[in-house]
Amino acid sequence: MINNRTVRDACLVSFLAILCIGFGSNLIKQEPTIGQSPAKKDVIVAMTTSIEDSGLLDDLVPAIEKKTGYKLKKVAVGTGQALALAEKGEVDALFVNSPKAERKVLAGGAVINRHLVMHNDFVIVGPDTDKANIRGKKNAVEAFSLIAKNQALFVSRGDDSGTNKLEKDLWKQANVTPSGTWYQQTGSGMAETLQVANQKLGYTLADRATYIFQKKNLSLPILVQGDKKLLNLYHVMEVNSQKFPRVNSAGAKAFINYVLSPEGQTLIAAHGKKEFKQALFYGDAGKTEKDYGF
Repeated sequence: MINNRTVRDACLVSFLAILCIGFGSNLIKQEPTIGQSPAKKDVIVAMTTSIEDSGLLDDLVPAIEKKTGYKLKKVAVGTGQALALAEKGEVDALFVNSPKAERKVLAGGAVINRHLVMHNDFVIVGPDTDKANIRGKKNAVEAFSLIAKNQALFVSRGDDSGTNKLEKDLWKQANVTPSGTWYQQTGSGMAETLQVANQKLGYTLADRATYIFQKKNLSLPILVQGDKKLLNLYHVMEVNSQKFPRVNSAGAKAFINYVLSPEGQTLIAAHGKKEFKQALFYGDAGKTEKDYGF
């Protein structure tokens, strides 16, 4: 996809150069607006897998494309990989969920225009037999300590995603370096990791939306929830076109403006409600991390 994009961008640059010779440079300053057909139609958005695994993408993509005229190209990877792509200018925008890691990339200048879009929370799920005896605990660090103390199987995403980054923080706070046969890593997204944990009757950390969306195929109940440390904040941001000129800045802005718009926020808040009788995400347009005490 990246090679295709390089070819695509090279062709576009050549085309614009010809236009500039014939008609002057004003043409390359034009930017598409909502309701108009953009000249550069593809917008590449790197996003955490939970957005896809929870089904939200199925609602967002057609709505965004219809409203803006852009065609959304998603790259569903862990947040760590998404941020790495942004730091190389390989994508146009991000939709991710690891605030601490995002702030580092923002400070480095690779991304701009960062906004809080929505939130839900993480939960710790595990076998009904609950070998580690964590059911009902309100402290996620205590639960992790008990899982390690009891050598109870824990299945980690191990993919440097936002979920994986939080998991590592919780192990660190529990003064545990997870290793050995009780600790296994999938290197995969949230849905696949839940399936592995379910098959092996292990514990895992999951975002609530993906867990609910996949629940019909799972036997693992939620054992721990409600700790503030388990809050899951999602941000969107634009890759800096001043640093990476080939970035589709206008397309990235249109994507961000849509998910922050009343229409986008309504769509996000409604996702899953009819099917699951509960919200999978809560809209946060206009809010910041400070509203949640960060």
